[in-house]
Parts: sequence; C-alpha cells; structure tokens
Amino acid sequence: MSNHPLDDPATDPRTVAVSAAAEIAERTGVARHDIALTLGSGWGRAADLIGETTATIPAHEVIGFSKPALVGHSGTLRSILLPSGKRALVIGARTHYYEGHGVRRVVHSVRTAAAAGVTTMILTNGAGGIRESWKPGTPVLISDHINLTADSPLEGATFVDLTDLYSARLRDIARGIDPTLDEGVYVQNRGPHYETPAEVQMAKAIGGHIVGMSTALEAIAAREAGMEVLGMSLITNLAAGISPTPLSHAEVLEAGAQAEPVISALLARIVAAL
Repeated sequence: MSNHPLDDPATDPRTVAVSAAAEIAERTGVARHDIALTLGSGWGRAADLIGETTATIPAHEVIGFSKPALVGHSGTLRSILLPSGKRALVIGARTHYYEGHGVRRVVHSVRTAAAAGVTTMILTNGAGGIRESWKPGTPVLISDHINLTADSPLEGATFVDLTDLYSARLRDIARGIDPTLDEGVYVQNRGPHYETPAEVQMAKAIGGHIVGMSTALEAIAAREAGMEVLGMSLITNLAAGISPTPLSHAEVLEAGAQAEPVISALLARIVAAL
C-alpha cells in the first residue's frame, strides 16, 4: 500500500501542491516565484545561465515529489534570482507518465509552481522529430499537442479550454530572440518504448511533427492553474522509420549533450526577455 500523499484518491492534489509550495518558500526564503522551468533532456545547463542560484533543494525532500528515475534529470529544485529581479523556480525533477505513478504525480511539479505564484511555465523536453529537415540538436517551439496517453490531469467535471494552450505571445518572444526557430505539434505517447515506424506515420497523418513521452499532461495542468505556457523540444533524433538507424537512449543523451550549450544559452536569452 502506497503512503505517497498523491496516491490517496480522497486527497485533493492541489492541497498537496500548496503544502509543497509552502515548503519551497520556507527552504528558499523566497515567498513567491514568477517563472518556472522544467528542464528536460539537453536543457539542464540553462539553469546555470539564467541568473544567480540562491537555493537548491533535493526535490524528493519536498512533499509530493519523487526521486528522478531518468539519467539527465538533476533531481533538484532551484530558486534563481534573474537579472530583472524576478524569481525563477527550476524543476529538475520530472516524473514521467511511463513510471506508472499516476498522472497526479506527473503534474505535481506544475501545480506546485502555480501554488508558488508562478504565472509563466516553461516546459522543455528531448524528443523525436518527424520532419526530416530537423537534424538532431535542433530546438523547436511547440505550437500545439496531441495527447495519446488516454489520460488527463483534470478530475471530475473540470472543463478547461486548450485552444491557445501554448502561448502565441511567448512563441513570438522566442522568435524575436532566434528568428530561425521552427515550430510544430508535439505528440505525447505513454512510453517508455519508442514509437514504431507505423505509429510515427500515424502521428504524422493526424498532424504531429514531434513525438515524445512528456509535456502534454503537464501543459494541461498548467493551463488549468491559469499559467501561460511556453513549450520547447530539442530534437534529439529522427523518429523511428524517419531515422535510417535504430533508436537508443544513449543517442538521445549524446545529442542532448552536444546541443546543450547552444540551446541552454538560447533559453536563457528567452527567459531574460520575459
């Protein structure tokens, strides 16, 4: 029997998020954060570039958070003072849907950020590209998503409009920093296996350009909480059937490591413009 607070159906997940935000405020000495960033594979170095880290907390010590199951995630929560005077909360502790802990835990970091006062949520990931023109190492803005997990972070009769989920305003700011940024529709699958070539062709047929295993559920929770969302994918590999070679997690990590200095600097410039 799990004793994790989010696994009890009778528990309101927002209450746990409020408690987590209070713990973060107490341990960082920062009453309110303005921007939150979830840094996926390849994006981690941005945390060192956006400003001065004033506090770092092991995420699993905060209520509702778990230790990261994936190499490439730091497992920490960092409070960063931006040059503008704003405060950023950097989440290096993403729970993936494929870990099997349930969608409440997947979106807990986002709900905690909202409870901490955050109004702008930046979600990043490493993902597979369907467009052949996107070489590994290419950063892409997320314009929309297709959620193929057959799940939702919303419970009960909670109806949330997702028409402009990925903010056009924030994408315009990003393109103002780098006019070459392309954009596409992100398709979240359950994972942890990579998609088959046929599944990639299905994603393409229904309007997808990027395939991955995160982000969409988090974005829905962010919108429910009233935050403005910017999504960015690092194309770490061409998707199955598009790529001439088999896929591997090592390839994803290698592409992320090679691209990290460039995309982290880009993300830092975008954050500075917000």
